[in-house]
Amino acid sequence: MKTITINVSEPTYLEFQDYAKRQDRTAAELIREAMEAYRQRWTERRGSVRELDPLDVGKVLRPLSPEDDLLEEMLG
Repeated sequence: MKTITINVSEPTYLEFQDYAKRQDRTAAELIREAMEAYRQRWTERRGSVRELDPLDVGKVLRPLSPEDDLLEEMLG
């Protein structure tokens, strides 16, 4: 296991310590668990957008025409 140093506000750390004590755990355990949850949610590779189910977002406001430039609209 790698030892790291982080800076957090005093109130945040005290709250972590208090919660850890109530859970009969250490603040370090909670922080490791929080880091792992963050890693799993935000850094692990996800599937392709093609694997997502389509969403119904309401009615079509205006049909697309061949002249519509969607890239310009998305980047604009």
